[in-house]
Amino acid sequence: MKKITSSVALLCLLAFAPLAQAAKTPELTYTVNLHDRADDRFKVTLDVKGLRKENNVFQFAATAPGTYQTMDMGRFVQHFKAYDKKGRELETKQLSTNQWELSQPEKVRKITYNIAETFDTKVEKDQIYAMCGTSLEQDHALLNGQAVFGYLSGLQAAPLRLKLDHPEEWLVGTALSTDKKGYYQATSYDHIVDSPIMAGQLTKAQTEYNGTTIDIYTYSKTGKIKSQDLMTNMTAMLESAHKFVVDFPVERYTFLYHFEDQDWGAWEHSYSSGYVMQEKDLTPEYAKQLTDIAAHEFFHIITPLNIHSEIIERFNFVQPTPSQHLWLYEGTTEWASHIMQLRSGMKPLPNYLKDVRQKLMIDDQLDKSYSLQKLALTSYTPEGHAQYFNIYNRGALVAMLLDIRMLELSGGKKGLREVVNELSKEYGPKKAFPENQFFELFAAKTYPEITDFFDRYVKSAEPLPVGDYFQKIGINYQPSVATGKKVKSLGYAIGAPGGVLSLTQVDAVMQSTGLQPGDEITALDGVAVSLGNANQVLPKLGTLNPGDSYTLTIKRAGEEKNIVCQIQNQDEVQKHVFDVAAQPTPQQQALRTTWMKNL
Repeated sequence: MKKITSSVALLCLLAFAPLAQAAKTPELTYTVNLHDRADDRFKVTLDVKGLRKENNVFQFAATAPGTYQTMDMGRFVQHFKAYDKKGRELETKQLSTNQWELSQPEKVRKITYNIAETFDTKVEKDQIYAMCGTSLEQDHALLNGQAVFGYLSGLQAAPLRLKLDHPEEWLVGTALSTDKKGYYQATSYDHIVDSPIMAGQLTKAQTEYNGTTIDIYTYSKTGKIKSQDLMTNMTAMLESAHKFVVDFPVERYTFLYHFEDQDWGAWEHSYSSGYVMQEKDLTPEYAKQLTDIAAHEFFHIITPLNIHSEIIERFNFVQPTPSQHLWLYEGTTEWASHIMQLRSGMKPLPNYLKDVRQKLMIDDQLDKSYSLQKLALTSYTPEGHAQYFNIYNRGALVAMLLDIRMLELSGGKKGLREVVNELSKEYGPKKAFPENQFFELFAAKTYPEITDFFDRYVKSAEPLPVGDYFQKIGINYQPSVATGKKVKSLGYAIGAPGGVLSLTQVDAVMQSTGLQPGDEITALDGVAVSLGNANQVLPKLGTLNPGDSYTLTIKRAGEEKNIVCQIQNQDEVQKHVFDVAAQPTPQQQALRTTWMKNL
């Protein structure tokens, strides 16, 4: 952009002041009727004023930040209509799956449409992840912005208001603030997408933590899980997070928990996070699982909220556009969610190493030739989607090794945590880093050797130097150890690449029965199974003994087959075994001590 001198700029401002006033941002007010919940469709009204010719296309989201999946929310829309100020219908035309054209945008005063909830709407492909979707039931509603609202061309950055018409007894949970009239306010379409809403028969817990208000809202189908119980279990994690980041960069943060019959996971946002989990007893084990997930999502207040590229800052809802720095947004976040618990004493070292072992075992089941950079850049494709889950495993492992390497090079003075916190202060929510220069910018804050690290383990997919790096901190590592015992085995590994429950690895014995890697699992002994109920159906396999038979129903190339399988009896081999050296060298002990604390 050319620089304009102050005198010319003043003349331009005076000359075009009336025009600027006339071209003020149109008023946009959404209303969602939550009283009408009979047909699993949200009834949405958009009242508008001041549209111009260029605001002639209404866009629904093709995807959303942090999902890395094609959504095409226009698939769920029905009865899209536009009206003038006298209530007369104006012509509209559907241009594509996600776009509707307004024939006379200047005359439009109201737009209405119905959009189906995603939980109970069957689709042939691209099933919406439940934590990114919507639910509309008699006792509650879950709204994710991109799955309910759209925006007009040219107005993605325009502020908007939202009115929720709901039963008086319902409680509403969201990070959005309201104005004096009770309307929720969003600074832009991106903001409403970044702010999930849950309403209904909820419980709430609130606490103040070092200047940050923490809210938890919970929907539990039968009332088993309460917000206060979750808050109690989360306190230590929040303390760990505070020590790790020094100061929370948000004044308010909201956790939205939805406990029913689906077990999907969570979706991060700048000032909140949404969780769709199975409702069951809040045992210590389940509480730990929920806390680990919450730790990951909460750390997203650092990245991508405060550290992100221009691709994330100006999100493209029309055409999915990947960023190559998924290793930072998700891999580093997953690493941080565990290391901060280790360093605060919340998670003992053996438990931390157990988590690392689990990630290495999952990495074994996926394509180890697929680099983290390639995974990011292909994340919206079927090929990349099949590897996507590994960003939480190999991505976290790479961040872990990067931290050890940086601590070694700096003599224990600077690790990954310190550079992340430094970058968070340098950039922040409103300043993006350049997408194509970040590796160089990061390395400039560290050491020349870090460029080589990125080249080998992020841009390429060289075998991870787990043994060499853990040796630096006095922890021995063996890729595999034979125990001399026999153990029962399925002979295959199950994963969920692309959100589809399927076989990721199949040994020679099970391939001889007819199973193949990539087969989708649709039933076990005649009981339908999917990602949503896998935790209830598949544990049956663990009750079987060597030689016992069972039937897997698999789908391959669109055809289902029943395949009779048997539990195998194999030599036990423990993979990825860690052993903390009791007598490390002084150098190893010094680096281990530094690695296990916040500098």
